[in-house]
This record gives sequence, structure tokens and C-alpha cells, in this order.
Amino acid sequence: MDITPTPQLVASDIHSSEVTILEGHGSEVFACAWSPTSSLLASGSGDSTARIWTIPDGPCGSNMLPPQVHVLKHFKGRTNEKSKDVTTLDWNGEGTLLATGSYDGQARIWSKDGELKNTLAKHKGPIFSLKWNKKGDFLLSGSVDKTAIVWDTRTWECRQQFEFHSAPALDVDWRNNVSFATCSTDNMIYVCKIGEGRPVKAFAGHQGEVNAIKWDPSGSLLASCSDDGTAKIWSLKHDKCLHDFRDHLKEIYTIRWSPTSSGTNNPNQQLILASASFDSTIKLWEVEHGSLLYSLNGHRQPVYSVAFSPNGQFLASGSLDQCLHLWSVKEGKLIKTYSGGGGIFEVCWNKEGNKIAACFSNSTVCVIDFRM
Repeated sequence: MDITPTPQLVASDIHSSEVTILEGHGSEVFACAWSPTSSLLASGSGDSTARIWTIPDGPCGSNMLPPQVHVLKHFKGRTNEKSKDVTTLDWNGEGTLLATGSYDGQARIWSKDGELKNTLAKHKGPIFSLKWNKKGDFLLSGSVDKTAIVWDTRTWECRQQFEFHSAPALDVDWRNNVSFATCSTDNMIYVCKIGEGRPVKAFAGHQGEVNAIKWDPSGSLLASCSDDGTAKIWSLKHDKCLHDFRDHLKEIYTIRWSPTSSGTNNPNQQLILASASFDSTIKLWEVEHGSLLYSLNGHRQPVYSVAFSPNGQFLASGSLDQCLHLWSVKEGKLIKTYSGGGGIFEVCWNKEGNKIAACFSNSTVCVIDFRM
């Protein structure tokens, strides 16, 4: 008898001819970020440099003209010092300034042409997280020295240093222009406000290091993930977590909210949280009822990075298994795969949603076209 197969989304391989490989870094590339306003791509590496690449419009691939690049050196003279690793970077909202955080404990501010504008030296340990607020008048840094610092971007003075954690701060995230959250290896999360000497709120509940925190697009829900294998959702109105997601089998390295629901460009799509774990899976959760939508199984090693497309319909993921996967959020299915030459530390989408960048342990950065 004839059985008519239901049409399935079949994952297709992305051929290397469709990929632009950016070479120049001398060591693994830990971070990458597209400018929010242009086709500039920033990358940060263990070679003690960041780079700003101008990615031409038009298709990626071997035929693409080599991009212009600015090299942002975090040292004077020649060095292989581990202390100058570039660990994190973030563009301001206008795309005019790039902030980089380094293992030497200094934050640096660069123009989009790669000119060093300011060096912010107050932390006494590596900076692992660095974020501009939306307005651009404050920059927030979190450090191994257990503190978070808010910098006034008009004067580049320290506006306030927050010393609440008892161990290294791993991540920071703004809630609005004046309040933010921090998380730490001390298992704690604090919500802080500029001008306040004590935390506005303390969230306890994780049983292991809290690796990442993210406010949802409306600033009302805070998601966190931990070495205890759970992701949790918190609200300022409650002391205990609203949802406790326990389906992962190992540490959860990172989380991301979809750019959907009220207050976003995609107001009619439901809000989704993605969690990426050392168990090699990504899980998609809907947060209204706290249920698991999909478990995305396709990677074979820890997943270090996930990123939603600007329209919220696709998810990119990067893993130590050297694969970049692209998933349909609505169907929970793998649609495209690119195999690179090293573990992937971060993936990110450009503002148009038609290019994806990934940075690799083999010193390269790849840019891939995305068309559905």
C-alpha cells in the first residue's frame, strides 16, 4: 500500500562556499556582536585584540571581497599575556561606541573606527560581563573581584560600585535605564538600582553557580541559569521563583529570551525562553504556564551560545561539536547546519536577520547568509 509521507523539514547543510571566513585573530575567539545600526561586526579573542569587521552587503562566500578590519589592541608592544584576553564586548545602542572587557580587569571604549577613547580601570579582576543601558548614559561591568560598577558615560567616572556578592560576578543585565541584575558563583542574584546602597531584591534558590541572567523584553521577568542544571524565572513581585525548569541533565551555560510579546517588534508571538546546556540540548520554554515546548536535540557536545533571529522565528545555536545549527522555533526542528573548524563560543544575528556570525576556537569568525 502507498503511504504518503507527511512533508518534513529536512535539515540542509550549509556549504563552505556560502560562508565568509574572517581570518586574522591569533587565538580562540570568545565573543562576537553585530552593530545595532550598521553592517559592522565586532569580535574579541584570546590574542588580546578585538576586531571590527565591515561586512559588505550581498551574499557571503568565497567570492565576497575581503572585509575592511580595524584591530583593537589591548596592549602596548608585543605580548602573549593571558591577562589581556578579550572576554566580552557590547555596542552602544547607536552603534557609535564599542565597549570591551578584558582579563586584565579593564574596560575599554572604542570608536567604530577602532580608536581607543577611554580605559576604565577600577576592577581588581577579570571582567566577564559588560552592558550599556538603552539610553547610553551608563555602562555596567561585572567582575571576578565580586563587584559590579556603573560608569557614567559622559565623564567615564565610576558612578557607583556595588559590592553585594561574596564571590565572582559572572553576568549583569539592565532591567531599565537605572536598575539591573547581577549573578555570581555565590549562587545569588541581586537586583540593584543606581543610588541605592542595598539590593532592591535578592533572589536565592539556585544550588550552584549562576552563569547567566536576562530580563525579558518588558523588564518584568528575570531568567537565570545555573550549574545546578536548572533555569528559573523570577519576578520582583515574588520572593521565590515563578518557574523552576528542571529538564536539563547538566549545567546550563546560557539563556535567551525571544524578541516577542508585548513591547517588541513581534507583539503577537508568544514569549519563549531558550536554555542551552552542557547536556548538548537546547530547550524552549513558554513562560505563561511554565511548560516545555521543545527539546532541540542535534548537538553532540555542550552548547555555549543561542540567539533568536530578530523576527523571533528562528534560533541559531553553537556548540563545542563545531556545528552551527539553525532551528525553526515554531516547529522545534533543525533546518540548516554548518560544520566549522573548531568549537563555537558565540553566535549572533545582524539587525536585518539575514546574516549570522559565529566565533570559533580555531581563531576564525564565520559569517553565513540566512534566507528562508
